[in-house]
Amino acid sequence: MAATLAAFLDARAAAHPDAPALFDRDRPVGYARLADEARRLAAGLAALGVGRGDRVAVWLPNLPAWLACLFACARLGAIAVSVNTRFRSGEVADIVGRSGCTALVFWPGFRKIDFAGVLDACDPAALAGLAHVIAYTEGDSAPGRVIGRAVTRYDALAAHAPLAEDRGAPEAGCVIFTTSGTTRAPKFVLHDQRTAIRHGLDVARDFGWDDPATRVLVTAPLCGVFGLANAMGALAAARPLVMYPTFDAREAALAVRRHAVTHANATDEMIAGMLAAVPEARPFPSARWFGFAAFSPAHADLPRRAAARGLDVIGLYGSSELWALFARQRADAPEDERWLAGGRPVAPEAQVRARDPESGALQPHGSAGELEFAAPSRMAGYFGDEAATRAALTDDGFFRSGDLGCTTGDGRFVFLARIGDALRLSGFLVSPAEIEDVLAGHPSVAAAQVVGARASAGLQPVAFVLLAPGAALDEPALVAHCAARIARFKVPARVLAIDAFPVTPGANATKIQKHRLRELAEAALRENR
Repeated sequence: MAATLAAFLDARAAAHPDAPALFDRDRPVGYARLADEARRLAAGLAALGVGRGDRVAVWLPNLPAWLACLFACARLGAIAVSVNTRFRSGEVADIVGRSGCTALVFWPGFRKIDFAGVLDACDPAALAGLAHVIAYTEGDSAPGRVIGRAVTRYDALAAHAPLAEDRGAPEAGCVIFTTSGTTRAPKFVLHDQRTAIRHGLDVARDFGWDDPATRVLVTAPLCGVFGLANAMGALAAARPLVMYPTFDAREAALAVRRHAVTHANATDEMIAGMLAAVPEARPFPSARWFGFAAFSPAHADLPRRAAARGLDVIGLYGSSELWALFARQRADAPEDERWLAGGRPVAPEAQVRARDPESGALQPHGSAGELEFAAPSRMAGYFGDEAATRAALTDDGFFRSGDLGCTTGDGRFVFLARIGDALRLSGFLVSPAEIEDVLAGHPSVAAAQVVGARASAGLQPVAFVLLAPGAALDEPALVAHCAARIARFKVPARVLAIDAFPVTPGANATKIQKHRLRELAEAALRENR
């Protein structure tokens, strides 16, 4: 295994110089070209004074330049800080300021969004430490100054003579992901070079990407752990990536056919969009299987719809702290198993256990508890927050995931819900998904979300439903539907119709704001007294 990310990329460039590392908007980019750009960019950044431990904000869509920035920073021992292109002034100022970035790379002309204006609107105090603003362009113009600083052109930095020296180290931090927070500032998840390389190799081996026919479609943004995990796995296998700056369902669907894509890992909403974008009964004949993350209740039936059109999908599990693609279900498992979130960790030595969040007792196989993980892909820590890092780890080094799940006895595990979303009803720990699935089985319900609401009688389950087209809410009928199928203590106290679930966009997926639903649920219970 290569010791550093620079050595990792250089080895692939030496072994496969002309082979495509990726297809950028259908244009091949070879390993040698990508490695050369990263070495040149490293020299340019070094000339600006970027060195070991420094942070460089990468505020770019999915481009070869994103990967070049990552590997250039790694060659210098610096850290790439991922910034979502959807973020605006408050979020950018917070991330760049709190992480202490000294340089920022952005594409001022991307999608005709005024990114320079977003920067100018940032709190100047938050960006006081930002010495360099670097503009990536593709024939478009770049502003001369932003936030009072002269703008450096990316292509000028990449015109430096290649830096041959590798100043990185296995234990050096290389990338920071931001956790998606809805009520407070996100934490900064730091991974080192050793972890990034090792997890990429584990994904490549476990996912079977060593097959010469493998081509991997990257759907999620590289600024999130979901997108970058796919990229690292494909690079580890020396198999080409297929990617576009942003996800478009029809463009992605056509790319699967044009490039004979064999694998993609995406959200349920993305895969549903790709299937809807093309009319053929079996639209993706080259696909072996796609991994999916279930984020949208409206697509609970995706696995069956995909299977009906010849596409096998399997459940995944991951997190910013453990890397995405941490675990997967097996494609040859029975349907009711392979569609579950979770699976077997890709690292052979990874360990998984479940602990009762109240008693602290380890749970037997099949009993729900907080999932804890020990694995070589575990984060180095939360950057700049030692207290949060200590709180996230057990005394014996397991990561406390905050996820409710159970182990299965054969090395696998099943993810059920976030612990904060789980319900303690009549003394039992209940996954909201169990109640949601029952509600979704009623013909009037398109999707459901269940939260726990505090009431005088204790915690009560309250359901919010999206109604099927043409359906009207019949709350007593839906309550009766649940009462006939699940234990009484799980039956929702209220079933409320809602036009849309409140959501927060993130780098990896759009997530439902459970805290907002809890507020609405408690208000409804108060009105019902």
